[in-house]
This record gives sequence, structure tokens and C-alpha cells, in this order.
Amino acid sequence: MKSGFVALVGRPNAGKSTLLNRIVGHKLAIVSDKPQTTRTRIAGVKNYDDGQVVFVDTPGVHKPTHRMNVRMVDIALDAMRDVDVVALVVDASVKAGPGDRHLLKLVGELSTPTILVLNKVDMIAKPKLLPIIDQYSRAHRFAEIVPASASDGTNVDVLERLFVQYLPEGDPLYPADYVTDQSDRFFIGEIIREQVLQSTHDELPFSTAVIVDRVEPAADDGIMKIFGTIVVDRESQKPIVVGRAGTMIKKIGTAARAELERYLDSRVFLDLHVKVRSEWRDNERLLDEIGLRGET
Repeated sequence: MKSGFVALVGRPNAGKSTLLNRIVGHKLAIVSDKPQTTRTRIAGVKNYDDGQVVFVDTPGVHKPTHRMNVRMVDIALDAMRDVDVVALVVDASVKAGPGDRHLLKLVGELSTPTILVLNKVDMIAKPKLLPIIDQYSRAHRFAEIVPASASDGTNVDVLERLFVQYLPEGDPLYPADYVTDQSDRFFIGEIIREQVLQSTHDELPFSTAVIVDRVEPAADDGIMKIFGTIVVDRESQKPIVVGRAGTMIKKIGTAARAELERYLDSRVFLDLHVKVRSEWRDNERLLDEIGLRGET
């Protein structure tokens, strides 16, 4: 039997969260087309006939501009150093840039087996793939290089077999029915934030957060009550989230409630408010509150 940890690392929007969700068969990480969607470490467990793999999704590695971003990058770098296998997920559909070269330098400093996942191959012509493989094979001695698509599933089964192959021998680390290390409260906040990402303008996602203030279990009426706060950075952003006559926050709440009812398998009453917290991305206490833990 094999068991251990596999870290999914890469640049923002490389498709790490989509890959995690496809592998574990559950929506553990929210997904959007906006960068820096994943803000913290999310583990998902999958059992195989010959082993158990704990997949660790991480924030995209980028140049930090706020304390929040520093914590996000630290989480990703710590994961790279603390696992048995590193999966470097690269968006093969876009030209490599300085950020990709920085990541190659980081994995070059590791002794951990590193598998290169050339993701989004469904978006590029096959003749263009061989030069990309050659480029990366020259840049670093990867244990394996696998063209794949987390979106349509191309070669994901191949990746899974390789992950198990490179893990050390050992007994399962978690019970067979264990899925993730995150709490329901975490996923409630993420489900709400996903709807904020999908509904608001491009400049807002970086400066919004969701705090789950209170969760009341279902009473005799069978309705679970959830109270949350959407935090924005500036006064000018609050009207965008609220919308004219409250239309935007109603849209966000309606969509989030539907997702929450599916996730929690319960009827849900959702109460959302918007608050302005200037410079919240540099507020250590608030970062702790939204689950972006600093160094311990």
C-alpha cells in the first residue's frame, strides 16, 4: 500500500482547483476565471485499490502586493516543502512568462519528485504540444511530464496512477470515508464568495472577502439560518455589491442559497450584509478570521 501527500502548485488560473475537484469527485475548491480564486490550502482525500492520496490544492504563486497575498504564497511554498510529491500545474495554452520561470527555480531547489502537469491541452493544437514539452524538459528534470486537461479529463487517470506510484509505502493516513480537512463553515464562506466572484466586476474579487458570522442549525421548521458579511476594501465598492435597490446582493444571495442547500442538504435562510473594511488585506486579525492563517 502507498500513502502520502501530493501538492498541486502553480501560477494563478493554471487549473489546480479544477484538477482537485475532478480527481476527488467532489467540489472542494471554488472555481472562477478570475486569478487568485484559491486563497488557502485545501486538502482532498482519495482512496485507491493500492493506496490513499491526500491532494493539497494551494493558492497560485504570484508577486504579493498585500499581507493577504504574502500569506497565500507562503501557504503554497510551505506545501511544496512538506509533501511527498509535487505536481506543478502549468497552463499550456498560454506562453510561459517570468512567473513560470520563478516556479521552475523553486521546484529546482526541491528533492521531492515533481510531476509536470501541462494542463488545458484541450485548448491547444497538438503540433504545438511537443515544443512545449521539450521546453520544460530542458528547463528541469521532472519525474514525469503529462499533458492533461482537468476540464475534460484527458489523462487525469494517468496522472492519478503516477501520483500513487511515486508515493512512499505506508498505511492510509485517514479513514476511508474522510474527504477533506476543511469545515462546513469554511465551505459555506467559499460558496458565498464564489457567487460574489461570478456576479461582480473584474476589479472586485481581489478586494472582497466573506466572513461567516453565525450558523444556526435547522430548527423545527427544517431551515438552517446562515448570517454572513461580504467585506469590501472601499466605500465606492459597496454600491457595486449591493446593486441598485439591492438587486446585486439579492442575486448573489439567491444563487448562494441554492448552492448551500445542495451542499448542506437542508433548506437555508441566508442573510448577507456588506461592510467596508479599509485595507483589510493587510489586517492580520481579519485574515485570521477568514481562514488565511499566518505562520504558527
